[in-house]
Amino acid sequence: MLGCGGDVQAAGLTHAVYGTDGFDLALLDRADRGVLRDLVGADAEELVYLYGACDRGRSWRELAHTGQVFDRFVGQVRTPNAAQLRSLTDLSIVNELDVIEHDPALADRHGAYFRELIASWAPLASEQVIRDAQRVLRP
Repeated sequence: MLGCGGDVQAAGLTHAVYGTDGFDLALLDRADRGVLRDLVGADAEELVYLYGACDRGRSWRELAHTGQVFDRFVGQVRTPNAAQLRSLTDLSIVNELDVIEHDPALADRHGAYFRELIASWAPLASEQVIRDAQRVLRP
C-alpha cells in the first residue's frame, strides 16, 4: 500500500471490520478484538480500531491541528501518537482514493472537499500517499 509498513498494510486489509461511521456493518464485535489482534498483530489491530472508531465529522477537519480523534464507540477524545496519526491518515486517504477510483463520479461530487481535506493532512501523511492523492484528485 503505497510504501506503507506491514502494520498499515494489514490494517488496510481489515480496516472496516469494526464498522466505520461511513460503513455501519461490523464484521467482528469490538469485544472480540483479540481475534483480530492474533491475526494481524497488536499495532495493526489498534489502527483498525482507531479507524473504525473515528467520528469523521468531529475529527477529520481539525485532525492536523489537534491531533485528536473523537472515538465514536466510547464517546471520548483520543490523542494518537505521531506514528499512529500518520498511519491513520495514510489509511484514511488510501481508502477514500480507492472508493473514488471505483466510482469516479464521487470525485466530481466530492473532489474539492477531499482535495482540501487531504491538503490539510499533508503534514501528517506519508509523501507517497499525498502524491497519489494529488494524482487521483487532480481537478
